[in-house]
Amino acid sequence: MTSRTETAGRATHVTGDPAPATTAPSCAEVGCDDFARVAMSRRSLLRSAAVVGGLTAGATTLTTVGDAFLQTSYAATRSVPAVLVVLSMRGAVDGMSMVVPHGDPVYYQARPKIGIPAETLLAKDGFFGLHPNLAPLLPLWTSGRMAAVHAAGLPVANRSHFAAVELVEDADPGSRERIGWINRLIGRDSYASPLQAMQLGNSVPATAVIGPQPTLSVRGLNQVKLAGADQWDKQGRRPRSMRTMWGDVGGPLGQGARAAMQAVSQFGAVTATSTTPANGAVYPTGGFGDALAAAARTIRGDVGAEVITIDQGNWDHHVNLGTLEWGSMQQMTTQFAAGLAAFFTDLGPLASKVTVVTLSEFGRRTRENANYGLDHGYGTVMMLLGAGVRGGYYGRWPGLVNNDNNDLQVTTDYRSVLAEVVTARLGASSAQVFPGFTPTPVGVVSGL
Repeated sequence: MTSRTETAGRATHVTGDPAPATTAPSCAEVGCDDFARVAMSRRSLLRSAAVVGGLTAGATTLTTVGDAFLQTSYAATRSVPAVLVVLSMRGAVDGMSMVVPHGDPVYYQARPKIGIPAETLLAKDGFFGLHPNLAPLLPLWTSGRMAAVHAAGLPVANRSHFAAVELVEDADPGSRERIGWINRLIGRDSYASPLQAMQLGNSVPATAVIGPQPTLSVRGLNQVKLAGADQWDKQGRRPRSMRTMWGDVGGPLGQGARAAMQAVSQFGAVTATSTTPANGAVYPTGGFGDALAAAARTIRGDVGAEVITIDQGNWDHHVNLGTLEWGSMQQMTTQFAAGLAAFFTDLGPLASKVTVVTLSEFGRRTRENANYGLDHGYGTVMMLLGAGVRGGYYGRWPGLVNNDNNDLQVTTDYRSVLAEVVTARLGASSAQVFPGFTPTPVGVVSGL
């Protein structure tokens, strides 16, 4: 059965065909050591250090040690017509708390303590509604610039944070190349700038940006600088010595150093922008708000950043997800909505070229546990905001089952959503970014 309604620029696309349920063991540890290992692991550090010819290795040195360099010949940046911001909700967000399936009676049967009352939901239709803490985003929703794709995720369930993150961000099952989908995206043409894809808020490169193309991973914009080239170096001796040292060095270290030089050279237009958010925007305090503010400054600086990635965590709510009165979900949704609302306010007219898409490695169980939380599950929700987004609810709802081992089943491969974004907004080929995958049309994004 399919229902579709359209009101005030918003579309609802919900189809319901029961899907067979699968079972799998839940995470054994409350607090989930697996998730804690994802953010900083020996394996991820070795992978980032081993990238051949990319800034990833050079930028890790740049941001963790404090060194940067200036290149001998500076490549010009290019202005881009569209910018994609990828927001990773680390730890596996419960999509059924963000976008509540109030029309499925099993939701309330399975969550008698933490279920969100239907009467409190925002932008509610006959089946879905938004968490009430997402109120700051309602202007985007009512203007048709915000959408949710439910029951989305990996084609095969994987409940290990580390393994699932790698699968989602490689987006190339079975490949041994170990190249992230964002690195493939920016490698689709001959233009190569370390600022084309940037990771903000974290100097340890995510899997999605790792690969042969130079990218920049940095905790804060003030770290993109040449150590020692300050007011005391009036003669420019430090930059000259760096050019002499690294200009002709071969191999991955030399290539990474020159890419880092290029990044510092080109980044001046960003650091020249005001540190005060525009249009009265007020970001939430903390790393998430800081990264979004840095993203807005980067877009305003117009240095050719085509993809910007930002992390928000921890959504790993085994315990104390809570109710509308208390709990981690209330804190996280408040931060999420306030940050994104400030970001679009800050951008002003530039928002017309910026599209935000959210990703998470997997979702949470249907049934609540004894700790006011939810264990590892399968399907979740992807949210899209901004330019080109066709507002509303999307996805084929599979129906919920109320027992300890049942999940929200995935009916939309997350790559179908991303493929639509990169083709419609960035002009990429889905085959270039997601090799071997044939996307299913979702209809959630329009072109430039």
